[in-house]
Amino acid sequence: MKSSYNQQAQQGIKKAYLWFSKDSPRKARLWLEGLYKAILSLEQMPYRCSLAFENNFLEEEIRQLIYGKGRSAYRILFTITGDIVQILFVRHVAQKPLSSQEDEEE
Repeated sequence: MKSSYNQQAQQGIKKAYLWFSKDSPRKARLWLEGLYKAILSLEQMPYRCSLAFENNFLEEEIRQLIYGKGRSAYRILFTITGDIVQILFVRHVAQKPLSSQEDEEE
């Protein structure tokens, strides 16, 4: 399988990276490297991840991988289409779950 990122996912990654870099550029770099490793792991076994809350409201099957711990935890929301893992969103765990209306707006 291969992975691809939509625009909302790229924006979420950039926003989180910039937030971490305010505290520590090193921490931001380590977070980003770890995030990409976690996403690469989805190419091997994406179905190991649970269905996301958003799966109940959106047409496609939405799964999630939690990356990080505590206040640094992020949800990687993705769907699987054929042999492609499509990364839809990268959101902090404290953010409210998406609804179908928010998905259309973002």
